[in-house]
Amino acid sequence: MSDEQAVLYGVVLAGGTGTRLWPLSRAGHPKFLHPLTGTEASLLQATVDRLDTLASPDRVFVVTGVAHAAAVSRQLAAMPEENVLIEPSPRDSCAAIALAAAVIARRDPEAIMGSFASDHLIADKEAFAAVIRHAMTGASQGLLMTLGITPTRPETGYGYLQCGAAVGDGPLVKVEEFKEKPTYDVAESYVKSGNYLWNAGMFVWRVDAFLAELHRQQPQLAAGVSRIASAWGTADQEEVMGDVWPTLPKISVDYAVMEGAAAVGRVGTVPGDFGWNDVGDFHTLGEVLTADQSGNVVVGHDTGAERPTVLLRETEGLVVVPSSGRLVAAMGVRDLVIVDTPDAVLVCPRERAQEVKQLVDHLKELGQHGYI
Repeated sequence: MSDEQAVLYGVVLAGGTGTRLWPLSRAGHPKFLHPLTGTEASLLQATVDRLDTLASPDRVFVVTGVAHAAAVSRQLAAMPEENVLIEPSPRDSCAAIALAAAVIARRDPEAIMGSFASDHLIADKEAFAAVIRHAMTGASQGLLMTLGITPTRPETGYGYLQCGAAVGDGPLVKVEEFKEKPTYDVAESYVKSGNYLWNAGMFVWRVDAFLAELHRQQPQLAAGVSRIASAWGTADQEEVMGDVWPTLPKISVDYAVMEGAAAVGRVGTVPGDFGWNDVGDFHTLGEVLTADQSGNVVVGHDTGAERPTVLLRETEGLVVVPSSGRLVAAMGVRDLVIVDTPDAVLVCPRERAQEVKQLVDHLKELGQHGYI
C-alpha cells in the first residue's frame, strides 16, 4: 500500500431505515443490512469492501445506532469492534460525521477521512478508487471535497453541485453552490449546461480542516463533539456521550457545513462516473439488478433451491422480493413491485415505488409500529 493510500480513513454511515424499501427494510433490519447487490454481500459489506484498496480494516469506522451495532459487527468481522461508533440516538449526518472526524483526529490529527453512505451501489470499484485518490489530492490542500456524479438524466430526487473554476490541471474543480432538489425543468437545464453534478453525499477531507469549518459554522456541535472525543476510550466515555449527544443539533452535513464552506470557496469536487446508484426504492433496484428476458427482476432469488420461491407466467417488468419462504406466483401482470415478507405484503405499480414511504407514515399515524 502506497503512502498516499495509507492515509485514508474510511467512515461509513449506517443509519436510516430506508422506508421506501418497506416492508423489506424495517427499523430493526434496515436496508444496508440486506443483500441487495445481486450477490450475497449486504449493501454495508459491499461499501466496506470497495474501500479495501484505499484503507486497511483498522482504518475503517462505521457510525450506527444502538439497535444495529451488533449486526454491523457481525457483518464486518475483519474490522476492529471499537471502530463501530455507536450513536445513542439519530442526530442526522453532521453529528455522525463530526463524531468520526473527532475520534480519528485524536489518533492522527492530519488524517484524511472519506465519508460514505452504507446503502449505495457502485458498479466500477476501480474507477471509484481513482476518484477518491483525486479527491484526496484536493483534501491534502485543505479543501473539503465532495464527490459529484456526472448526471445521466434530469433527476428531481437529487441535490446538485454547481461547478466553478478548475483547481490545478487535474479533474478538481471548485463547488460554487449546493443546489436543492430541483423541478424537472430546472434539472433539465442543469444537465444540458454540463456545469452541474449530482450531489452523492460522499466526502473526503482532512479532519482538521473539517473540524475547523465545523467550529466556524456550528460552534455548539463542534464543542459537544470535542467533549465526547476527549473522553473517548476512557472510563467516562459512555457518561459523557449520554450527556452531550442529545444536546447536539439535528442537522445534515450539507446544511450545517458544506453550503457555507462552498460560499467562501472551501469546497472542491471531482466528477465521478463509476456506476453510482443510491437504491432509493424498488423501481431503482429493478433497474440495477439483472432482469430476465421479460424484464422481471427477482431480488435475492436462489435459483438452486429445491422448491421454487417465485413462479411467473406472462409477466413483464416485475420486481419481486420473496423473503417469506412462501411461493410468490404472478400471472398476466406487468410493471409491478411485489414484496412478500413474513408479516406484510406490498403490491404497487413500479412508477409509484417512491411513494411507499407514505404507507410507512400512515402506519405510524395508526400506531402500528410493529410493522415499521
